[in-house]
Amino acid sequence: MYRIIRKEVLNPYVTLMDVEAPLVAKKAEPGQFIILRVDDEGERIPLTVADFDREKGTVTIIFQVAGATTEKLNHLSEGEFIHDFVGPLGTPTHTDGLKKVAVIGGGVGCAIAYPVAKKLHSNGAEVHSVIGFRNKDLVILEKEFTAVSDVCEIVTDDGSAGTKGLVTDALKRLIESGNEYDEVVAIGPLVMMKFICQLTKEYGIKTVVSMNPIMIDGTGMCGGCRLTVGGETKFACVDGPEFDGHLVDFDEAIERAAMYRDFETHKREETCNLYKKEAE
Repeated sequence: MYRIIRKEVLNPYVTLMDVEAPLVAKKAEPGQFIILRVDDEGERIPLTVADFDREKGTVTIIFQVAGATTEKLNHLSEGEFIHDFVGPLGTPTHTDGLKKVAVIGGGVGCAIAYPVAKKLHSNGAEVHSVIGFRNKDLVILEKEFTAVSDVCEIVTDDGSAGTKGLVTDALKRLIESGNEYDEVVAIGPLVMMKFICQLTKEYGIKTVVSMNPIMIDGTGMCGGCRLTVGGETKFACVDGPEFDGHLVDFDEAIERAAMYRDFETHKREETCNLYKKEAE
C-alpha cells in the first residue's frame, strides 16, 4: 500500500499527488513511468513520473481525469492509500551531452515534459520551454517551468494567457530567430506531437516524443502498447516511452488511441455517478 502524502488540484481536470514510494523514488528518472492500481480489483494504468524526491521517498504523479480509474484515483484524499504502485518502468530520457534543447509541452503532457526540462537544466543545458493550453484555466506548472528554463513561453488557443496561438507557432518563432537546438523534446497530444515533428523535420532538428498508448502489463508481454516506428513494431513500455518523432507513425497511433475513447468516457461517467450515489 502506498500512502498519498499530498494532493493538489491543478485545474478542474488535472490533479497532482505525491505518493510515498521510497523504492521507486530511489531509482526513478525523467521519462520513466509507473503502473498503479487504485484497489485490489482495479485495472492497471500507466502514469508518467512527474517528479521525485529521493530523500523524502516520494514520487509525484499528475493525471487527467479521463476514465474510470483516474476518476477513482481522484476521489482518494491525503492520507489514503493506493493499492499498487510499480516502477520505475521504461527507458529514462537521454539528456547527457545536450547543450541547448527546446522542450515543448501540451496540456497534461506538461507533467511529463517538466522533469525532462528540470534534468536538462540541472545538467547545465540551455532550456527553452514552450507550454500550451486551451485557455488560462487549464495552465499548469507555469512556475515550475519558469524556474528551470532560460526561456519559457506560454501559449493558449484563445490568448487568455501568454501568447495566442499554438506551440508550433512559438517553436517556429524561436527557430527562425536564430536558435540552434541540439534537440527538441515534444510531449502532449498525439496531433500536437505530429505537427511539431513535421515542423522540426523541415529544419533538420532531431525530435524526441513521449508516447502513451494503451498499456496493460508494462513488460512488453500484452502487446497493447505497440507502435510503428521506422517501419518496425515497437512497444512503448519497454522500447520507450520516448522515440524519434520523425520515425513514429502518428496516424496509426491516433487511430488506435481513439478505439476505446467512447468506452472510457462511459466508464468514467458510470464511476462518477456511483460516487455521487454513495455521497447521497
